[in-house]
Amino acid sequence: MNQTGQLEPAQLEELIRVGIPGAQVSVTDLTGTRDHYRVEVVAAAFEGKSRVQQHQMIYAAVGGHMTQAVHALQIRTSTP
Repeated sequence: MNQTGQLEPAQLEELIRVGIPGAQVSVTDLTGTRDHYRVEVVAAAFEGKSRVQQHQMIYAAVGGHMTQAVHALQIRTSTP
């Protein structure tokens, strides 16, 4: 997080990459306020998982930041 408690796009990307090894991650700041993001994640780890399970994996990777620094997160997932 930066000094104002906001999560930078690169930090969000890194959290997801660490939480889902091998994932390709793209992060877009939707409002310019660093608290509403769209993430697009392509990961082999999603294979055989429901969309809900895939999203749960992302929420687990982002962790406590979802309740503090990130107010909205649009998620798009797919497998390679």
